Amino acid sequence: MSNDPLIQVSAEPFYIESQSDAQAGRYVFAYTIHIQNNSERSVQLLRRYWSITDGNGKTVEVRGDGVIGEQPQLAPGEHYTYTSGSVIETPVGTMHGHYEMQNTDGSEFTTLIPLFRLAVPGVLN
Repeated sequence: MSNDPLIQVSAEPFYIESQSDAQAGRYVFAYTIHIQNNSERSVQLLRRYWSITDGNGKTVEVRGDGVIGEQPQLAPGEHYTYTSGSVIETPVGTMHGHYEMQNTDGSEFTTLIPLFRLAVPGVLN
């Protein structure tokens, strides 16, 4: 499987203070993902892979079908947006990964999800 640079992914993370508990080492973050199909063909998101690392270097890998219970199809020029979340044990961490996608001809490819930071506001300068 090769990477397709015409499928662009960006992330907007944010901290959920009301669900977090610093004393218990529970930091809850949500993130909104934007996927843009800049190719000339329709594609479908089949599977996801995430690598989530906290400030202590503890890494959790997450694999599964689709995103938020969906396997969205994107026509040329279309975009798809969803929001999900993650819980880590430190006030700072990172996430990155990839989506496994399929073209209309049945060939599969990978779309990289760039590294983004999870951080409690005010923790980093």
